[in-house]
Amino acid sequence: MTSTEHSDNPRDSILFELEELLNKRKKELPENSYTTRLFRDGADKIIQKVGEEAVEVLIASKNSDRDEIILETADLIYHLLVLLAEKEISLDDVLGELANRRKG
Repeated sequence: MTSTEHSDNPRDSILFELEELLNKRKKELPENSYTTRLFRDGADKIIQKVGEEAVEVLIASKNSDRDEIILETADLIYHLLVLLAEKEISLDDVLGELANRRKG
């Protein structure tokens, strides 16, 4: 499947692929991996990175820099997924909460 093709199966989403990779990295802690470094530095460092990336998204948005918004949002989503993995919260848990809100 190319990046422009879409599957009807939500588990084929790049977010679920990334979640799987992050959980694998957390378990295996391969050397020379930025993700491994984040997990080894612990929750406080991961939380700090989420905050930094959120601020960078806001600044890019304030500057109306579309390309920068995209780049910084990708960084924010990555770091959020690392935080979820650190806290053993799945993407399914988050999506379930969103689905509950839609129903409510």
